[in-house]
Amino acid sequence: MAHGRGEALLRGGMSSARATFLELFFDLVFVFALTRISKRLIDDVTAGGPDVLRQVAQTVILFLALWIVWSLTAWVTSRYEPDNSAIQFVVVASMFGSMVMAVATPRAFAERAVPFALAYLAVQVGRPLFLTLALRGHPRRTVTGRILIWSAVGAVPWLIGALVPSARAVLWTLALAWDYAGLALGWPIPGRGSVRASGWVVMGEHLVERYQQFFLIALGETVLVIGMTFSGAAFSAAHASAFTLSFLITALLWWIYFHRAGHVLAAAIRAARSPGLLGESASWTHLVIVAGVLLTGVGYELVIVDPYERTALSWALFVLGGPALFLAARARFEYEIFGRVSRNRVVGVVLLLGLVPVVLRLPSIGTLALSAVVLAGIAVADAARAHGRPLEQPASPL
Repeated sequence: MAHGRGEALLRGGMSSARATFLELFFDLVFVFALTRISKRLIDDVTAGGPDVLRQVAQTVILFLALWIVWSLTAWVTSRYEPDNSAIQFVVVASMFGSMVMAVATPRAFAERAVPFALAYLAVQVGRPLFLTLALRGHPRRTVTGRILIWSAVGAVPWLIGALVPSARAVLWTLALAWDYAGLALGWPIPGRGSVRASGWVVMGEHLVERYQQFFLIALGETVLVIGMTFSGAAFSAAHASAFTLSFLITALLWWIYFHRAGHVLAAAIRAARSPGLLGESASWTHLVIVAGVLLTGVGYELVIVDPYERTALSWALFVLGGPALFLAARARFEYEIFGRVSRNRVVGVVLLLGLVPVVLRLPSIGTLALSAVVLAGIAVADAARAHGRPLEQPASPL
């Protein structure tokens, strides 16, 4: 009887591969969360000073904490039936915890450290606890149980760090490394081995759709940055040019991501011998893709606000480094789908990084224009290569 109740939580053969409205509602929190991360990064860079690297590192920690909460929730709804009321409760509870984390993000390393840590742990510990109890006698309960044990151990440095400001950065870094190590290694328990996510039975098409949706969330956040920054700036030719270039780059990021590989990702999952393996690999790739888009959006705001400011090294790392990081991850994505390295994207990364010493003599709008030229060149080369050819079938080496 208990086994049957646990079975009702799992996805069945009739489950839809499409994301539910509740999952899309859940994503809205992360539109707001990414704006808080961007705001922190912009404040870090514009404040300058000797602490800028420390501040940026803290913001990266907060971003990674938000990402793992979203990512594991996506795995839950790909592994369990999202229309089941118990799983819907998990999603809504995770949504509330994520909202608290997002609200606390601007001051998470100051007076809002305790709310941020408690919200994070409420999701990361509460989710496997709830699922372990709900699964009851089902064999899959052993998986959620080991995740619960791993998360409970990681909760200790999160809590101590929240209460001890002087050790917060170190302890939270260690705690986050522990959580990511659990995800990467399969939450190993001595004497029991591990349960890598790559071996899980998941709704693969649903999972990849969720990661593509998060990529679109990141693009949407950059659109918000572009619009809100320009609406608060003078409507001069320079500001309008920076606004236009920023929108063009966002459109190019969308094109480069979805060209070929992005369109056949679902088909690659269907054809994969191990959908979980490809899904796990794609999750790490999308983490870097989203980070690249986020950094690029910060560059937009810096340039739109002051297009004639001479490009500082920190600005170049966003305006050029963000697209370069995106292209590097997109090259890995190409390999995951087609088993090849995209020369266009590798050349793009080399060009963008090679331009960094050059643009230090240019106004920031000139740097933004060069970034747009490189990305446009990749898009044109992709279109020329694909012209007249049928859509390629995926051939994932994974």
